[in-house]
Amino acid sequence: MAERQYVLDLREAEGTRIALVGGKGAHLGELSRIEGVHVPDGFCVTTEAFRRVVALAPSLDEQLDRLSRLDPDDGEAVRTLSARIRRTVEGIAVPDGLAAAITRALTRFGEGAAYAVRSSATAEDLPTASFAGQQDTYLNVVGPAAVLRHVSRCWASLFTERAVAYRQLHGIDHRTVRMAVVVQRMVLPYAAGVLFTADPVTGNRKVATVDAGFGLGEALVSGLVNPDVYRVRGAEIVARTIAAKERAVRALPDGGTREVAVDAGRQREPALTDAQVLRLVELGRRVEAHFGSPQDIEWCLVDDGFEIVQSRPVTTLFPVPGAVPEAVPRDSPEAAAGTGASGNRVYVSVGHQQMMTDAMKPLGLSMWRLTAMVPMREAGGRLFVDVTGRLASPASRAGLLDAMGKGDPLVRDALESVLDRADFVLSPPDAAPGGPAAGGPPAGGAPAPVETDPAVVSELIERSRASVAALERDIGTKSGPALFDFLLAAFEEHRRVLSDPLSIQAIMAGMEATWWLNDKLWEWLGEKNAADTLTLSAPDNVTSEMGLALLDVADAIRPHPEVVAFLRDVGDVPGAAFLDELPKLAGGARARAAIDAYLDLYGMRCAGEIDITRPRWRERPSALVPAILDNVRNFGPGAAERRFEQGRRKAREKEQDVLARLRALPDGDEKADETKRMIDRVRTFIGYREYPKYGIVCRYFVYKQALLEEAERLVRAGVLHDKEDVFHLTFQEFHEAVRARRVDEGLVRRRKEAFRSYQALTPPRVLTSDGEAVNGAYRREDVPAGALTGLPVSAGTVEGRARVVLDMGRADLEAGDILITTFTDPSWSPLFVGIAGLVTEVGGLMTHGAVIAREYGLPAVVGVEGATRLIRDGQRVRVHGTDGYVEILS
Repeated sequence: MAERQYVLDLREAEGTRIALVGGKGAHLGELSRIEGVHVPDGFCVTTEAFRRVVALAPSLDEQLDRLSRLDPDDGEAVRTLSARIRRTVEGIAVPDGLAAAITRALTRFGEGAAYAVRSSATAEDLPTASFAGQQDTYLNVVGPAAVLRHVSRCWASLFTERAVAYRQLHGIDHRTVRMAVVVQRMVLPYAAGVLFTADPVTGNRKVATVDAGFGLGEALVSGLVNPDVYRVRGAEIVARTIAAKERAVRALPDGGTREVAVDAGRQREPALTDAQVLRLVELGRRVEAHFGSPQDIEWCLVDDGFEIVQSRPVTTLFPVPGAVPEAVPRDSPEAAAGTGASGNRVYVSVGHQQMMTDAMKPLGLSMWRLTAMVPMREAGGRLFVDVTGRLASPASRAGLLDAMGKGDPLVRDALESVLDRADFVLSPPDAAPGGPAAGGPPAGGAPAPVETDPAVVSELIERSRASVAALERDIGTKSGPALFDFLLAAFEEHRRVLSDPLSIQAIMAGMEATWWLNDKLWEWLGEKNAADTLTLSAPDNVTSEMGLALLDVADAIRPHPEVVAFLRDVGDVPGAAFLDELPKLAGGARARAAIDAYLDLYGMRCAGEIDITRPRWRERPSALVPAILDNVRNFGPGAAERRFEQGRRKAREKEQDVLARLRALPDGDEKADETKRMIDRVRTFIGYREYPKYGIVCRYFVYKQALLEEAERLVRAGVLHDKEDVFHLTFQEFHEAVRARRVDEGLVRRRKEAFRSYQALTPPRVLTSDGEAVNGAYRREDVPAGALTGLPVSAGTVEGRARVVLDMGRADLEAGDILITTFTDPSWSPLFVGIAGLVTEVGGLMTHGAVIAREYGLPAVVGVEGATRLIRDGQRVRVHGTDGYVEILS
């Protein structure tokens, strides 16, 4: 085998050769080609060398197979096996020919010189996974024997516990990754550090940050010293912090490094001059432009010149909403989202309004955009609405902030913090006072009020059912390209149903009556959130009915021990095959009938249901089994009816109490009569608030079944490997695939990789076109020290065991538990019947979790930042649903 395949000069290691030189080697090779960028000389020991060496240890294949089968959560097993693999790799003798090739490369740069020996894996410094710090680097290595020894250590570091865990997190197969090693001339810097070309904390792409310290950068990376920190916008240093740098890391003459004390007189001196900081940032912008994305750059200052020793993409930044894809028709809602004035933009998260902040797959994103009422932009697997026009116009700003504040006060605060920067959002010069804002809804004001008549709700529900039935009837005969044409027309009907003026009137009537009752009863009686009790067991709430109906399913299963035992062993399995086993058990036929009846009504629902690609309960009924078993264990027969009647009784008693107290006030009869009208109004309409979402999800399931049938045809035709590959295509791309009978497999693969990376990102409530993530804050002084602040959405105080649940299918709840989770869309309501309180990270006063918490009388606080991280599973907590905070008691 030729020497060139084992050793490659760094300047030949271009970005297209990652498979040969790894991510770090490829980036360094690219850096060396950028005008004005200096990279220390060196070479790469290629992945071909690694491949040859590991082939000398056949036992590695078996060990890697075992590693790939380990549970990622079994830390001890991962730690033990990865250590064994490292020992195996380090124990392999470097073949003579390979050792000679490395030694010859060293002679070109000076055999006795000092070198940095650095790992460069093929899954490293990638756009979606940086692997920063996951493999090893060795500094100031002197002599050929030492270099060879440290090359072996770099190979072995491919299997450090942290590198193994990182690959598991990002879904990267251990057996597909190879290790190259970069060997570079050692530089002995006056100062060194890190440059981020975008602010790593806020995400602002226009602000660079520089961390700097004396000596080798290892002192900063290891946390040995606090660095000097500079923030630079444009050509101006906008903030600086000069730290006391008491320690530094220096190279030793005979190899290795040592920690040394910095002279007391120099400790508070800046490591860089202002001119050097600005010159470094300008260099970083050049590097960023070359790679096309924000960079995390390691640098060294040598004789007033900068040496760049590494550059990798910053993978933790949330992407900025981009342009409308070319495949989108110009007259579609998606295209409309791409129009508007240039300049600074402000985007609000759709997921925080819909209670689903998880990443969505491309088909889910495009389907939601095609059926939504407003134009949306995509970023990081999430959707955002551009509110710049409404925020900029004085005529619409107050209404926008009021609407956002009622939904989620943190969104309002985030928008106001952006507005506080007077130069960021500018009023459109052609905005007419009182006219519609760019990108906002048409003028016309609030919908006219509707009469308080239960028949209105009945009519709306019947309209929705009729529309879904017509869709089911008409879609059955459609296939091929004709199906997609039909669906585009169906999306028009979808939006027509959503924009039905009577439906909007009914929703607003319930919400406005809630606000009126809370405001007036606080003003007149000093009672907070009185509407919470007054709306208990309100009629026509399809989401609360769904939770109670699962109690009835438990009633059908509880008397049959064989069925209960069978369900305990089901697990979270795809498909519904386990249901076919039920009739073989004593009582199983009745259990199967109860589950089927439930799925007939609610089987189109699931966690994250706004993403059409998520498995529905009808497709994966095992997702319901934990909730059913909780209900079997925690409740007795007839619990659903008892709970509903109990709620209705409490609401009636509350109404009587409130009206009696009002009549004792001045003008009491008038206040009581007005309050009675509002109580009747809220009980008439508040339940309907949940029905439009149910109608949307019903339609989505019809769309999905038809699209999956089309995907199965593509699989049978050999166009697709798996029907769910279409989830990684947009609706338009899926349409084209059906028409052309061809799918770009590379595109599907890249989309899967991107989706995995998006899953690791946390979307902000508000995002600017500068990339700045703005999440808002609660500006309150009435919360006890140490308590977690949130939004009160359902009154009452409760204390209990916290159960942190991130996946509804893994819930294990007991009566009295307090559910702590990121968000709850309607699919979570079956869990609500068995808990005592609710805390979520995302939510607002009228979002689904809040509405159902009030319906069931559960004290609830939502919008608690970091709740699932700050509250540990099993801790005792106290939820103050009236005042909006959570105390951790143990």
